[in-house]
Amino acid sequence: MATQRSDARRNYQRILAVAEAEVAAHGAEASQEQIARTAGVGSATVRRHFPTRRALLEAVFQERIEGLCAHAERLGAAEDGRTALLEWLRALVSYAVSARGFADTLSYEPPVEEPSPDSCGARIEAAGSPLLQRAVREGAVAPYVTFHDLLTLAVGIALATEHHKDPEARAGRLFHLAVEGLSPSKRS
Repeated sequence: MATQRSDARRNYQRILAVAEAEVAAHGAEASQEQIARTAGVGSATVRRHFPTRRALLEAVFQERIEGLCAHAERLGAAEDGRTALLEWLRALVSYAVSARGFADTLSYEPPVEEPSPDSCGARIEAAGSPLLQRAVREGAVAPYVTFHDLLTLAVGIALATEHHKDPEARAGRLFHLAVEGLSPSKRS
């Protein structure tokens, strides 16, 4: 964006600010036409900056993705691999629950072609995979568990609870259930 004209940069920033508000209000289905109207630009201008809905959503969540990636990196130094992985997954689920549209942005099937390294899913996978690999090496997670399994679990919990009266609490309960399983804990 360094070579963009100043009016193009202003348009980009204005569109992104409006998109953030629209996505917060309407989730992943936020109308690009409404975003254009509210930002005072044409639909073609929105599409020039964000050629797809996914590109728009990924731009909206860019800052939070960076935070989740940094959190994963910090947790890489934690003493216990399982605890680090679960703490990071809890943070991922929590944000996916609190930020409308984020779970939709992350929900994907493994791509046939190589994904863009800047995509939300690719960046989240690059950040979380080392935590999973460490937990597997330590024997704290079964070796057949893939990062895509964990991402699907996080996205599923977020989508399943988004209309609940207390989605954060419900998501936390479901995450705990998924991690601990259905068996009651054994008392010593």
